Amino acid sequence: MIDRAWRESGYRIKSVNNDSEAPAIFAQTKDGFGVSLIVGGEGQVFFEVDSPCVEESEVADPTSEPTAPVDAGAEDIPRPTLRSPFWSAGAP
Repeated sequence: MIDRAWRESGYRIKSVNNDSEAPAIFAQTKDGFGVSLIVGGEGQVFFEVDSPCVEESEVADPTSEPTAPVDAGAEDIPRPTLRSPFWSAGAP
């Protein structure tokens, strides 16, 4: 579905990983931006964009608190618990 939409938008598909555990698609826009969509562990989705026209800079600290409870001793942010009948694999 993403492949079709990106092609219709004029993106050049550079690579597709059809792995059932970690599918991904990598493309480039007409103006040179690199875009990727990767599905990771337990269905987490990562969308990344590489810009051809800016220099790397530091990222500012968050200005708001997390909306989900985070254990102060935890090393990782908790996994999402929302399910979607369309997007979630094996959704009831």
